[in-house]
Amino acid sequence: MRARFLFVLDLGLCCWTLTAQAFEPKPDDSYFARFKPMEAPAPTGLALRKGDRLAICGDSITEQKMYSRIIETYLTACVPELEITVRQYGWSGERAPGFLARLTNDCLRFRPTIATTCYGMNDHEYRRFEDRIGRTYRGSSTAIVQAFKAHGARVILGSPGCVGRNPPWSQAKEATTEDLNLNLCQLRNLGIEIAAQEKVGFADVFWPMLVAGFEAQEKYGADYAVPGKDGVHPGWAGHVIMAYAFLKAFGLDGDLGTFTVDLAQGKAQASEGHEIVTFKEGELKIISRRYPFCAAAGDITKDNSVRSGMTLVPFNAELNRMLLVVRNGAATSYQVTWGQETKRYPAEQLAQGVNLAEDFVVNPFSLAFEKVDGAVAAKQNYETRQIKDLFHGPEGRADPKRTAKLTEKVRTPLARAIRTAVVPVTHTIRIVAE
Repeated sequence: MRARFLFVLDLGLCCWTLTAQAFEPKPDDSYFARFKPMEAPAPTGLALRKGDRLAICGDSITEQKMYSRIIETYLTACVPELEITVRQYGWSGERAPGFLARLTNDCLRFRPTIATTCYGMNDHEYRRFEDRIGRTYRGSSTAIVQAFKAHGARVILGSPGCVGRNPPWSQAKEATTEDLNLNLCQLRNLGIEIAAQEKVGFADVFWPMLVAGFEAQEKYGADYAVPGKDGVHPGWAGHVIMAYAFLKAFGLDGDLGTFTVDLAQGKAQASEGHEIVTFKEGELKIISRRYPFCAAAGDITKDNSVRSGMTLVPFNAELNRMLLVVRNGAATSYQVTWGQETKRYPAEQLAQGVNLAEDFVVNPFSLAFEKVDGAVAAKQNYETRQIKDLFHGPEGRADPKRTAKLTEKVRTPLARAIRTAVVPVTHTIRIVAE
């Protein structure tokens, strides 16, 4: 921990305060030497409430509808008891001032109760940091937070991500990749200060992406690009890291289910969201209303794979735990079959609990999960058209209220289809002594 002076500007009054500022731990490599990422605040509990209406707001990275899709699918399938509904508001090329200008028309009309923001990528102008960049970002980001709060919505203020190179559209050709990331780190730090000042949540997207990007290239090769092949727009692996940051900021605990089996007594029990139908001769039949997060099988060495992204952050360990605990068996090891796959486990490991969601890539939930995810994708695709093409097109300019009403008639069945897709899954776990 290192002491430093912080200049605090509040309500137009200037004062100097001496604080002890903590920073995030850094990997032991010169690559990170110039970065000074302030310690990100940890969530203080579950930020979500039953029935929340979540607005996911951001620039073209949000408009990719990848991290937003992961978030909505997770909230819908993995914690259905929260009954969260979601809208995404991604807009290519947007900066924080731009969203502030359209916040009332596009977002507040739908009365969100909680919102995430992810700005800063375009705000940093793809150049070295300048004070005016920081002032503009701080002012607009603070105003966005305050507008949401004034309308009764809670906020998770997200930082920008990182870049992998100076992109072709940058006007500052002399700026290095490190220059740009140092700029983005400054905006991230400003976001932490804004979140503390406004007493809202904070999602650290930048630092996990920067660290994971460095480590992924060491692990999977120099062509692996967490920030995306163009240096700015991530593939699925990068979006997993982004979704992880926001889901953690929501305060979700990742306990999606536990099945506990006592082989000596011939008994089994399940946690909330799951119901034991039968347990006999090592075969456990369950009806589940909570799903694990089921990423499709993919090449974990490629940056366009969700599975690969899940190896770069503790997604399964912290957000995707569906545990099987088997105790009091006579054998030293067991074969566990779930769906079409079988895994072998030592008895000691089963007694501690194994994460089925991590170990069984294809499992009895995979098909049902895919249907939910597909319905989420269809709705989010329409939301881009609803806002960008219709609200801001000739129809919306001529008659905003009528356009909103008519487009909601299209969106409503798409949203309903998501809920319809979430059905109980009946599955069987077989435990056989070796």
